[in-house]
Amino acid sequence: MKLQKIQINIEYRFLQKAIVDKNYVSFSYENTNYKKVKPLKLDNENRLHSDKGVFEFEKIKKLVVLKERF
Repeated sequence: MKLQKIQINIEYRFLQKAIVDKNYVSFSYENTNYKKVKPLKLDNENRLHSDKGVFEFEKIKKLVVLKERF
């Protein structure tokens, strides 16, 4: 369980950095893959607001910060 929590914190920080740096991200969410998503902000309830919708951070899997910027 502790390893899972550490990984979530690392992914959360990568996502925060991607928002600041305006990098695209890719991830899977509820068995759907999303590519080249513009992360706009994280709210107080750990929801990611993006150009493709609002996503609960806990359900995001396989987060990848892309080199491309918007």
